[in-house]
Amino acid sequence: MCGIVGYIGQLDAKEILLKGLEKLEYRGYDSAGIAVANEQGVHVYKEKGRIADLREVVDHSVESQAGIGHTRWATHGEPSFLNAHPHQSALGRFTLVHNGVIENYVQLKREYLENVELKSDTDTEVVVQMIEQFVAGGLSTEEAFRKTLTLLKGSYAIALFDGENTDTIYVAKNKSPLLIGLGDTFNVVASDAMAMLQVTNEYVELLDKEMVIVTKDEAVIKNLDGEVMTRASYIAELDASDIEKGTYPHYMLKETDEQPLVMRKIIQTYQDENGRLAVAGDVADAVAEADRIYIVACGTSYHAGLVGKQYIEMWANVPVEVHVASEFSYNMPLLSKKPLFIFLSQSGETADSRAVLVQVKALGHKALTITNVPGSTLSREADYTLLLHAGPEIAVASTKAYTAQIAVLAILASVAAERNGVDIGFDLVKELGIA
Repeated sequence: MCGIVGYIGQLDAKEILLKGLEKLEYRGYDSAGIAVANEQGVHVYKEKGRIADLREVVDHSVESQAGIGHTRWATHGEPSFLNAHPHQSALGRFTLVHNGVIENYVQLKREYLENVELKSDTDTEVVVQMIEQFVAGGLSTEEAFRKTLTLLKGSYAIALFDGENTDTIYVAKNKSPLLIGLGDTFNVVASDAMAMLQVTNEYVELLDKEMVIVTKDEAVIKNLDGEVMTRASYIAELDASDIEKGTYPHYMLKETDEQPLVMRKIIQTYQDENGRLAVAGDVADAVAEADRIYIVACGTSYHAGLVGKQYIEMWANVPVEVHVASEFSYNMPLLSKKPLFIFLSQSGETADSRAVLVQVKALGHKALTITNVPGSTLSREADYTLLLHAGPEIAVASTKAYTAQIAVLAILASVAAERNGVDIGFDLVKELGIA
């Protein structure tokens, strides 16, 4: 999964961007790059390989207080220097980074860029070239950016520089995660709050099809009709030490050892004043009222769902189906009359799961998200949320998030069983506490 960072303020942008990208290395990537701006213009540095390789090509003597950065996982075009982000327009005025997939980039290239020679094989370059073409036609940068966004089909998180106005970063989001971080005399952009905890823990969530005009003093959110949107910020409940290895040689060993602590947090969170396991009343009601539960997930979360199915069916006597999100969105089965959908996602940003969530909400069905990230897209858009309280999981192979999902599903099943007058026959709190 690609990563995006951006900074505009008074400090050295290069090092903030590079450190931010290093925090996103766990996502996997094949190339990386940054663009920093000063009075001499926009300076682009990118390289195939690791962030360490990128550091070697960056001119550290260049001073800059604004910049954008990117880690790429190839979708369109092979891993290479030319396909790495940032991408620039033909005349070099505009510089852009992008996460996601532009599904209609071939049609857009044919319609708007017939006379423009592209340097890469990416869908991303089409976007930055279109912006330059629209500006050449008389639009302002903001107008050209907005027009381009209205023509895109697919998913995107975008950060854009205009070389003639480097006091502003233009940002947009649709179906790909992106946050605005707020600070005193600076603001940041991040696809994951962990990337910018080094400078701020205050963030504003962006909704799909919104754009933001970011300067060091403010971040103005607008919809694609140009209307200003207001939204309160939130504090990311992450400790910078949570995303460090500490004395461990690697993250997976650290996160494996953290599992007992996670179990204790879960038990403490999902107990009432009498020490009995409990979830919010509306969540318990939704489970009790459902005639069938559909668990939708991907990867490791799907396997946690298979375990959860056994608990819910054995204890609560509610039939459960478990589906891979990418398959469900294209081949929805015949649904029961009173379904409840449970979405399992460590990040709460799984694109395939969100596609299913949009479909089932359009049908008027209730949805519960079980996730590790409060305020994530799946959490915001579902009717109910149960949090995993596992803390950041950096290792690619899931450990504590997987066991946390199973624990929360077990608690949900036991609460539903009690609602239905079923005694599961053992003390679940004690069993979880043994972990």
